[in-house]
Amino acid sequence: MVKLTKKSTTDEVDFVPDALRIAHAAWSFKAKRIKAYDMRGLSMVSDCFVMCSATSDPQLKAIYNGVKDTMREVGVRPIKAEGSFDSNWLVLDYGNIMVHIFRESAWEFYDLEGLWADAIEIDLDLEED
Repeated sequence: MVKLTKKSTTDEVDFVPDALRIAHAAWSFKAKRIKAYDMRGLSMVSDCFVMCSATSDPQLKAIYNGVKDTMREVGVRPIKAEGSFDSNWLVLDYGNIMVHIFRESAWEFYDLEGLWADAIEIDLDLEED
């Protein structure tokens, strides 16, 4: 039987630079509600969640491709990508960072902010509208 344990936070790779890179890439494609949360100690899936929303299907696709291209430029590719462009929710798994890109309606419906309310928000220093 496999025993699940929480990740140790003492020898973790620093995810903040990549989280900032992802957030700025999303921002450059006019993503809304860009948020990042430190998930260490709360989730066994990832150390960080970066979330944002899009107002249209073309924008959803542009943000998704923009994040992938930005990370590829620094030699990082997603381990897995989930969702389809018509699903209203796309996920890019970078191992220690999970990127959630929502349509506005899916953001409200799934309410990941409420689900992970105990997580510490990371200051992204973005120029919000």
